[in-house]
Amino acid sequence: MQSVAAELVALLAEVAPRLARIAAFIAVGVFAANVAVAFGLIRYVAGLAGWLTRPANLPDEVGTAILTTAASTTAGYATLAEYRESGLLDDRATLVAVTINTFFGFVQHVFTYYVPVMIPILGAKTGTVYVSARAGIALAITVTGVLAGGVLLSERNVDRSALAEVDASGPDADDRTSRERVREAGEKSWSTLRRIVPRLAVVYTLVIGLINNVDVEALTSVAEPITGVLGLPGAAVPVIAVYTLDTTAGAVTLAGAAEGTFTVRTAVASLLIGGILSFAVSTFRRSIPFQYGIWGAEFGTKVIAVNTALKLVFISITVGLLLAPVW
Repeated sequence: MQSVAAELVALLAEVAPRLARIAAFIAVGVFAANVAVAFGLIRYVAGLAGWLTRPANLPDEVGTAILTTAASTTAGYATLAEYRESGLLDDRATLVAVTINTFFGFVQHVFTYYVPVMIPILGAKTGTVYVSARAGIALAITVTGVLAGGVLLSERNVDRSALAEVDASGPDADDRTSRERVREAGEKSWSTLRRIVPRLAVVYTLVIGLINNVDVEALTSVAEPITGVLGLPGAAVPVIAVYTLDTTAGAVTLAGAAEGTFTVRTAVASLLIGGILSFAVSTFRRSIPFQYGIWGAEFGTKVIAVNTALKLVFISITVGLLLAPVW
């Protein structure tokens, strides 16, 4: 009993400094991100939307919905749904607009999750490459939407006379004082930390304990034929499995692997493969309730199918590029 207690104390002593450092980075990053959002920084990024809607044969007003998505995914999609219901956009034009929306929906998560949470966990180099890969995938999907609109859409897909029936003014003006914005950013940050840090502490402790007491390579040796084909170490299997269920926990699992187990490329590829497998979980957990609530079951299913197919294609391409032996 005493030996177990001693091992537990030693484990906590090993985990606590690492966890404190990561939690501190997350706290600073999340707060800075929420302050940036509160003062409208992401609106400047989303201001590019108008340059994308015109080549896609969509009205400039659709850029308002895309801009709104960078601040609120729900509000952005709701605005597009209003355009569709009013007759401004038909189903084809709406699907193109939703596809173009992808990168701007990702922008919000860059500020509020990927940079302040994932980079501190994965480390600066691996984290930056991972976030860049996810950004590139989102941007590729958006560009695909622009190209598709240029080829597939015409005036028949857009009824500009319906503009009189919809509110295209975009988000309401923010009249909060600077102090109120900072205070609200602090409240949102605290809420995020209460959700992430306890889970992070539990997962990180379990992962470090597993690495210290179990031969992970032996446990994952049965997967070597598969991981060998892709050029991934056997330790990628638990990373992919955990990431499938929870992205943050998957990143923690990877970060806890022995030094030298992963290169930057194999680490990022492992997380992206986990992302492919997580679609089944995330579709039932988030996509179906959200998209069905916005569009209804029939059109919501089309939106989910298009989003999933494009993500699968471009994530697979990215994994192939990362693991290509030519560089």
